[in-house]
Amino acid sequence: MARIFRWLLRIVTGGLLLAFLIGCVTYYLASRSIPDYNARLTVEGLSGPVEIVRDNANVPHIFGSSDEDVYFGLGFAHAQDRLWQITMARRAAQGRLSELFGVRTAKTDELLRRFGLYEAASASVSSLDAETRAALEAYSAGINAWIATVNEGALGRGAPEFFLFSREIAPWRPADTVALGKIMALQLTGQLSEEVLRARVSLQLPEERLADILPDVPGPGAAALPDYASLMPIDGPQAAWKTYALDRMSPIKPRIFAGASNAWAAAPKRSAAGASILANDPHLELTAPTVWYLARIELSTGGVIGGTIPGIPFVLSGRSDALAWGITSAYLDDQDVFMEELNPANPQEYRTPTGWKPFSTKSSIIRIKDAEPITITLRRTENGPVLPGSHYNLASVTPAGHVGALGWTALSPRDTSMQAALGLQKAHSIEEAIAAMELYIAPAQNLTLAEPGRVALKMVGAMPSRNPAHDSQGRMPALGWKATNRWAGRIPYDRNPEFIDPEGGILGNTNNKTVDRPFPEHVSFNWGDTQRIQRWTRLMQTREVHTRESFIDAQLDTVSVTARTLLPLIARDLWFTGEAAPEGTPERQRQKALELLANWNGEMSEHLPEPLIFAAWLRHLQGRLIRDELGPLSAEFVHPEPLFLERVFRDVDGAAVWCDVVQSTAQESCTDIARIALDEALLWIAERYGTQLESLRWGDAHEALHDHAVLGDVPVLKWIVNIHQSTSGGDFTLLRGRTKGTEPDPYANVHGAGFRGVYDFSDPDSSVFITATGQSGHPLSRHYDDLGALWRRGEYIPMSLDPELARAANVGVTVLTPAQ
Repeated sequence: MARIFRWLLRIVTGGLLLAFLIGCVTYYLASRSIPDYNARLTVEGLSGPVEIVRDNANVPHIFGSSDEDVYFGLGFAHAQDRLWQITMARRAAQGRLSELFGVRTAKTDELLRRFGLYEAASASVSSLDAETRAALEAYSAGINAWIATVNEGALGRGAPEFFLFSREIAPWRPADTVALGKIMALQLTGQLSEEVLRARVSLQLPEERLADILPDVPGPGAAALPDYASLMPIDGPQAAWKTYALDRMSPIKPRIFAGASNAWAAAPKRSAAGASILANDPHLELTAPTVWYLARIELSTGGVIGGTIPGIPFVLSGRSDALAWGITSAYLDDQDVFMEELNPANPQEYRTPTGWKPFSTKSSIIRIKDAEPITITLRRTENGPVLPGSHYNLASVTPAGHVGALGWTALSPRDTSMQAALGLQKAHSIEEAIAAMELYIAPAQNLTLAEPGRVALKMVGAMPSRNPAHDSQGRMPALGWKATNRWAGRIPYDRNPEFIDPEGGILGNTNNKTVDRPFPEHVSFNWGDTQRIQRWTRLMQTREVHTRESFIDAQLDTVSVTARTLLPLIARDLWFTGEAAPEGTPERQRQKALELLANWNGEMSEHLPEPLIFAAWLRHLQGRLIRDELGPLSAEFVHPEPLFLERVFRDVDGAAVWCDVVQSTAQESCTDIARIALDEALLWIAERYGTQLESLRWGDAHEALHDHAVLGDVPVLKWIVNIHQSTSGGDFTLLRGRTKGTEPDPYANVHGAGFRGVYDFSDPDSSVFITATGQSGHPLSRHYDDLGALWRRGEYIPMSLDPELARAANVGVTVLTPAQ
C-alpha cells in the first residue's frame, strides 16, 4: 500500500510539474508578442523618421516628417496592438473565415461572398484621388512593416491567437481598408431585415394591427400602404423555412443591434465658458478588445486626436485645434429588397422593364478547414446581388418563381468614403467639413460638428433616389422589374438633412427622427430611438448653459423615460390593490414588487432591484400580448417596444385588443395580462436570483459582456480573454446598455458605447475620452483591460494635443527610421 501511495504521489507530482512547465512555455511564447514600446527599428517604406510616443494610457501620439509617414506610423501602431483583430476583419470582408474556423463560419463566408463587399472595395480604390491613395498605401506599409518585424524577430507571431490558427498573413493593401469601411456599413444597417419582417407581419396581421407592433415614430407620417400580399403574387403566410444562426464572428448582426449612438453640441451662447462643446458616444457590439482604438496623429494641417478603428487610418470621432466631430447612425433607408421574376422558360433569366435578361454569374470557391471546399454560384441583377431564401428569412416572403436581390449603397464600386474621411480630419471649419463629406457614401451617419464659436449637424451618406410611385416606399420588398421601384442614382447631397448654427444654440441626435419630409426624401421610416431623445431634451433644456461636466453627466445618465411613462399605465389598476396576502404567496410577492416600483424614480442603477423587476415585467408582458397573434413570429420581438406597449395600454386606435387572448374563451383585460405577466416575471426572477426582492441587483443581470469573438467560449481561456463588468443603464437610457434579449441571460449588456469623448473648445486640452477595454488586443498585456474599469465607473482620460503631456510618464517611445 505504501508503495502504491509513493507511486501515485510521484505520478501526481510529475503531472503537476509537467503542467507547470507547459504553462511556462505557453506563457513565454504568448508573451513574446507583447510589443516593446521602447524600441528603435529600421523599416522599409518611410521617407523620414517617425516617432510613436505612447502616453501613460498607451495612446500613441505619432509624429513624422510627412503625412504619409504619419499614416505609416498609425498603421504600425494599429498592427502592434490589434494585428489579430484587423486580419480577422479583413477575412470577414473577403469571406475567408472558414479557412481558419471550418464549417462553423461557412454560411457567414457564403453570405459575404454574395454581397461582394471585397470586390466593390477593390474596384473603389481607383476612384480615390492620389492623396488618399498615398495615405492608404503608407498606412498599409506601416502594417506590413510590423508584420515583417514580427517575422524577423520571432515575436510570437504577432498575437497569441496565431499559435492556435494559421500564422500566414497576407500583406495589407488599400483595398483592405476600404473593405473594412464596408464591413462597418454592414454592421450599421438593419433595413433589409426590417423590410422582410414588415412583410412577414403584414401577411399575418390585419392592417390596423401592423401599426401597433411595428409603430412609426410619433408625428406626421406616410399615408397608409397596401399590405404585402397585395403587392406580390403571394397567398398568405408562407411555410416555415429552415434558417440558421450566424456565427458570433459574423459581422452581420440582428436588426436590433444595427448600431446606435449619442452626440450633442452646445454653441458658445449655451456654454458656461463661452466656447463650443461636443460630446459623442457611438454604440456598437461590446467585444474584447473593443472595436475602438485611441490615437493622435500630427499631420501637416495640425494634430488630430480621437477614436479610430484598427484597419482604418482616420479619426472617426475626435478633434483638431480647429474642429471637433462626432458620429451617430443616421438610420438612412439605404437598402431595398427587389423580388426578381424568373423566366418560366429559362430560369437563368430574370424580368426587367425592357424584357428578360440573363443573370450576371460567376463561381466562387469557399475553402473550409478540415472539410471539402464549397463552390457557390454568385448571381447579380441590375438591382444588386441575389440572396438565397435561407438568408434573412427571405424565403418566407418570396413568391414562387422569384428570387430576392439587394440594392444597397455600400455596394458601390466607386466608393469615395475614405477620401471624404481624409478631408474631414484636415478641415478647419464646418463648411470645409461638410464640403469634404459630399464624397462620403456609406454607412450613413449624422455628423455633429463644432468650431470654437459654432455648431452644426449634417447627415452624410448617399441617399437612394426612389420614385414617388414606388410600390412599398422601400418599406417592404418590391417587384424588381417595375421601373417605378428601381433606384435612379443618388439624391443631391444638399438635400441631406442639415442644421447649422441652430437658434437655440444646442443640437444633438440619439438616432431619433431628424426630419419630417415626405417620401422619397424622408430619410427613413425606421428610427433607432424614441425614448432617449426625450431624456436628452429634458437635460438640455433644464440648464441655461452647459459645461464639459454637464455633457459628461448626460452621457452617463441612467434615468429611463420608458419606465416613467409605462409604469403608470401598466400598473394603474394594480397599485396598492387587493387584500393583504400572507408572506410567501404570489400575491404577497406581487404587492412587494409593486411597492418597490411605486417608489422608484426610473433610474436604471446597477445597485437597485427595481430595474430588474421592471425589465422582466416588460419582457413577459410583451410576450403575453403578442404570442397568440404572432405565433413563431413573436420570437423576432425579443426586446420590449415602448411605443407598442403605450398604444396597447392607452387603447390607441383599438390597440387594447392585443390584451385579449384570441385562442381562449374568456375575455382578458389589459389589467389581467399585466398582473399575470408580473407574476410570471417574479417567478422567473425567483428561479435565477431568489425571492428577496430588496436584495436584487440590476448589475448582476446587466453585466457588460466584452467577449473575445474566437476564444470567448473556449474553457479556461475564456476566463483570460473575456471581460465582464456590472453596469447601469438599459435599452432606453442615455447611458445605453442594449440587452441581449434572449435566454439564458436576456438582460446581459452586449451593445453600448465602446467609445466616449467630450471635446471642450474653452480649454481644448481638458477634453476627455475613453474606450471600454484597453488599447492592446493581447490578453496578457496590462493594457488589454486597463481602461475598462474607468469606463465602467464613468471616468475618462485626458485628450490633449500637447506633445509634452504625451511624453510625461509615457509607457514607451518607438522610433522608426527608414532603411537605407
